Amino acid sequence: MRISLLVIRCKDLEASKSFYQSLGLNFVKEQHSGGPVHYSCEQDGCVFELYPNKGESPQDNSRLGFKVSNISVILGQFSVVESYEFAGNTIRVITDPDGRKIEISE
Repeated sequence: MRISLLVIRCKDLEASKSFYQSLGLNFVKEQHSGGPVHYSCEQDGCVFELYPNKGESPQDNSRLGFKVSNISVILGQFSVVESYEFAGNTIRVITDPDGRKIEISE
């Protein structure tokens, strides 16, 4: 089994898109039938989508993790809220525009 779809709801869709693009994801704007405009990208067989949250559901407190190739550039743009070692890697935690903890490592 592997994850094929991950959808998160965002208060400010454009701010979230910019944040996740800074991690290296490339989004396309989509709208299916009469649904909301949202952003989607595919990375290693998994579709990651950003949907607007206009109060229809409470904000979640999910924690996401990404392996990135340009961690020094990313760390120059965001404040690290925590850091820890795991399996020989340093994991740094930043927050997205909705306050979710995002783990990044190289």
